[in-house]
Amino acid sequence: MPLFRGSRPLKRWRYVGVFAKQFMICAASVQVGPAQQTFWAVFERASGAMTERTRMIPRSGALDLTPGHLRIRDDAVLLDLALEEDDGFEATCLNGRAYVWTRKQAGVRAHGQLVLGARPPIAIDALAVIDDTAGYHARVTEWWWAAGVGNGPDGTPLAFNLVQGVNDPPSDSERAVWVAGVPHEAPPVRFASDLHTIASDDGSKLRFAPEAERSRCDNLLLLRSDYRAPFGTFSGTLPGGIELAHALGVIEHHRARW
Repeated sequence: MPLFRGSRPLKRWRYVGVFAKQFMICAASVQVGPAQQTFWAVFERASGAMTERTRMIPRSGALDLTPGHLRIRDDAVLLDLALEEDDGFEATCLNGRAYVWTRKQAGVRAHGQLVLGARPPIAIDALAVIDDTAGYHARVTEWWWAAGVGNGPDGTPLAFNLVQGVNDPPSDSERAVWVAGVPHEAPPVRFASDLHTIASDDGSKLRFAPEAERSRCDNLLLLRSDYRAPFGTFSGTLPGGIELAHALGVIEHHRARW
């Protein structure tokens, strides 16, 4: 994809979120035209401690997000996870006269180890969501997004990727629910302003209980980014009327001028 389409620069990113009983972890590499950014965060649920780093000028070797891997070598955090990736759920959506392509994966096994400071290595065996996106978004874009992994009352593995504001036409969108590893497109959804509920057009409703939040505001004159991204737990009903006993995941509200 060219670096520019008319006056719109190419925006692309790869985001990985890993969710387990002990830890919630996220990492991403983002590029807007020639500008780059990386970030990562490790949230320890028992203590409530959050360790995170955002780099406007990425440091070589600090973050590796090549397919099949998530590695962090930054500050006192050493993380090495293998990701058992699959074909994912793809969508290409028009954005005015431009377009955005995305591929979502959810319920992907992530396993390896984490070292925090001088503590002994901690084995990680968790489930992950992966977001690969590239496109020519509008100059001013605002979206709400949620992704998570969990199970139904009978133990059936469930996962989801829900969005409002981008890639969200009534059909052929990026919205998806995975049941036992198989993705199905979900109907349109609406996020509450406090991010505590997600209501689907079919009457289903998810509830979200935040545990820790990442937030950041960057104003770089031509570029601006303002977001909230809490980790937490989900309950309620997924789009399609699928009952969710429990799930871990993330919600994001993001306003960007890019």
